[in-house]
Amino acid sequence: MIGECLAQHRTFGVVRALEQGLAEVGCTAEIVTVVKEYPDGRLDLVTEGRKRFELLAVNQERSFLQAEVLMIDDEPGAPPPEDTSRAIQLHSELLAIAGAKQDLSAADPTVLSFYLAGSLPLDLDFKQKLLALRSETERLSLLITYFETIIPNLQRAAHARQKSGGNGHVH
Repeated sequence: MIGECLAQHRTFGVVRALEQGLAEVGCTAEIVTVVKEYPDGRLDLVTEGRKRFELLAVNQERSFLQAEVLMIDDEPGAPPPEDTSRAIQLHSELLAIAGAKQDLSAADPTVLSFYLAGSLPLDLDFKQKLLALRSETERLSLLITYFETIIPNLQRAAHARQKSGGNGHVH
């Protein structure tokens, strides 16, 4: 499948496998670069998500799944600027706890939520819920709530690690 995508400059679909079947919403992915080719034919790839789709029917005639899909777009409307600012601020706080940074200057503001969520190792159920929402306002609101919930726990864990790294006393 990847060989065909590379040869024909085509995207492919990514759908989360669930315990019982597949998720209803997936995303097309474009191969940005082939990082490494292995002698056995495997590849390390860098891909980028493009467009979301709803899975209508699955075809198993080939060695990989094919599907009939319906491309989906967001509902019109932009999130309030204060939500955008808050989500970016909380995202920065999360990255700071992890000792990381991310340049958001190239992020498409109409789908900022996907850039913020995509850079973090978040719960897969949560990421799937974000993918299925058709409103950037709703996605950012959900992200803000999620970030506000996990940041205090991560800060406590980071503080505990820092404290245990020494002699157990706070200086």
